[in-house]
Amino acid sequence: MAKVILWGTGQIAEVVYHYLTKDTDHEICAFCVDRAYLNEQTAFKGKPVVAFEDVEKLYPPEEYKMAIPIGYKHINKYREQKYLETKAKGYEFISYVSSKSSVDASSIGENTFIFEFNAIQPFVKIGNNVIIWAMTGIGHHTVIGDNCFLASPKISGSTVIGNNTFLGTNATVGDNLKIGSHCIIGAGALVTKDVEDGSVLAAKQTKALPLKSWDMEDILG
Repeated sequence: MAKVILWGTGQIAEVVYHYLTKDTDHEICAFCVDRAYLNEQTAFKGKPVVAFEDVEKLYPPEEYKMAIPIGYKHINKYREQKYLETKAKGYEFISYVSSKSSVDASSIGENTFIFEFNAIQPFVKIGNNVIIWAMTGIGHHTVIGDNCFLASPKISGSTVIGNNTFLGTNATVGDNLKIGSHCIIGAGALVTKDVEDGSVLAAKQTKALPLKSWDMEDILG
């Protein structure tokens, strides 16, 4: 059990707070945000909200750990920045693996969050500062780099995902591939070849039919 300071007061922080309070014995003691975003908010979920600039004075790293579940803003660079700034303050980090996931990974880095109903096979290596959303599948011997965000893709075995890469919902990645760093693999994309650093892959949106939903009322019963 650790006494934890949780970054943010947005939706992802609220989700992580829910999981940590329901599925671990960690104690969430406070939330923190940059002073510029503190405004007049002094509490969230019944816990204090403090400026990140002051956090080590109020909650010293000798007694508290941190959790920074920030989203994929700027291809995960914002979460990476705050992770490194927090590390420089001397904090250690917790990681979270849902009790409702099947995780047989060889290694899981710090400040990494693995939500429910994920299937992660043996010999997978997961880096630091990674978020893996619900219902992601990761095949054997795959390597997930630092600062990645996996929003429910399916990744086959022996594939390498570079740092700071985002994989969208239902993206499918073949086996024995190398996905570069700082890539965006959009929802529903199919990847069967290696991908260079900084690449963007996006599936086309399904075209709307030339009719309205109410024209199908009889068809849908």
